Amino acid sequence: MDAAARHDIRVAGVSGAQPIVFVHGFGCDQNMWRYVAQHFEDAFTVVTFDHIGAGASDLASYDPVRHGSLSGYADDVLAIVHELDLHDVVLVGHSVSAMIGVLAAVAEPERFDKLVLVGPSPRYIDDVGYPGAFTESDIAELLDSLDSNYLGWSRAIAPAIMGNAERPALGAELTDSFCRTDPEIARRFARVTFMSDNRADLAAVSVPTLVLQCSDDIIAPVAVGEYVRDAIPGAELVMLDATGHCPHLSAPGPTTAAIADFVRR
Repeated sequence: MDAAARHDIRVAGVSGAQPIVFVHGFGCDQNMWRYVAQHFEDAFTVVTFDHIGAGASDLASYDPVRHGSLSGYADDVLAIVHELDLHDVVLVGHSVSAMIGVLAAVAEPERFDKLVLVGPSPRYIDDVGYPGAFTESDIAELLDSLDSNYLGWSRAIAPAIMGNAERPALGAELTDSFCRTDPEIARRFARVTFMSDNRADLAAVSVPTLVLQCSDDIIAPVAVGEYVRDAIPGAELVMLDATGHCPHLSAPGPTTAAIADFVRR
């Protein structure tokens, strides 16, 4: 099976134009980009896809070894880039896929033109001199809860991740997305995500990078966004007029504007 079928790849926009690839985060699928990606179809080849285990991806293509690290997911991104013969790629990655994008761009920098990292975190667990937002016990408790009752965990955590409690429909959409994800793959992906540490990879990024940061983000707080900006050579940080962890859903206008300003330069 080719990458297009494995990942339900969808291509829109201007054929032969510079490609912009939108990569969704944990518990999501490519549909989460619907309010943002469409605004780039006038000038870019727009590519969206589902990680294995999400959306309409081929569940049988999940490989516990390959997908046992974020590098395996980065390899999936590179397989898509190669199969579609994409060059000068602008990669827009949300949450854990920000680091997946970093790993892909470090592995093959000649394929990438720019990175946009939406709510990135290179490590979710606190460390000396690093405010990761969670303690080791926090993450252990989170993973235990997820393992014991994935659907219950999803209904509890998704609204908190989304934030914007005054707009419950947003939290409900993220909850539904979490619940549609294959539970077993989601459990494994969560462990890979929340136990990752990609801080050492940031200095190797050699393409222009934009960090998009929200306020009141319980997954990737402002201090983490600032850390990513400072660790990637020449990176820029934009504070969005948005709260929570999913500005492409909660504040698509400011998110689109910030991405457009960066990639259309």
